[in-house]
Amino acid sequence: MTSKAEQRRAELREKLIGAAEMRIREAGVTSLRARDLAKDAGCAVGAIYNAFDDLTALVMAVNGRTFQRLGAEVEAAVKASEGASPSDRLIRMSEAYLDFASANNLLWRALFDLELPADGEVPDWYRAALDRLFQHIAGPVAELFPDQPQQEQALTVRALFSSVHGIVLLGLENRISGVPPQEIRRMIALVLSRLTMK
Repeated sequence: MTSKAEQRRAELREKLIGAAEMRIREAGVTSLRARDLAKDAGCAVGAIYNAFDDLTALVMAVNGRTFQRLGAEVEAAVKASEGASPSDRLIRMSEAYLDFASANNLLWRALFDLELPADGEVPDWYRAALDRLFQHIAGPVAELFPDQPQQEQALTVRALFSSVHGIVLLGLENRISGVPPQEIRRMIALVLSRLTMK
């Protein structure tokens, strides 16, 4: 049974995660300040560090929520594309990834912009969230390359993810080396079609 102190701490954690999520959504992860978060959550600055070890741990909690939402959208794309070819399923997943990144740009960037201390451990739940995302890609990859050793398939999954992520990142930043935003979908389809050709 949870004590009142534990319940209050859990409630404060939820308030802080919500406040941090709102600030990241509006101004990015670099905008987070303990004083602002304390004001948003209606607590003292010191109370933040009773709920979380530091602001990095708080951002990790926000990122956990973001990963869940991203995973749900990718999973919905997987279900909607049942029966399609493995390449088409990968393209549809990538489009869901692009749509999520476009609609939640600063929260999506926080997934990759968070700087962890050199000796900092990435929590198991965080790795598990990323692994679930990779599992969606792994199914079509296994169908496309059934003779590839498992270790090579895992590397292919990460290579495909990195390719799509790079296109989306550069496209949304509208960098010189990126593709115009209106062409991102087409570029993803072209790259995945070529990379998954047997």
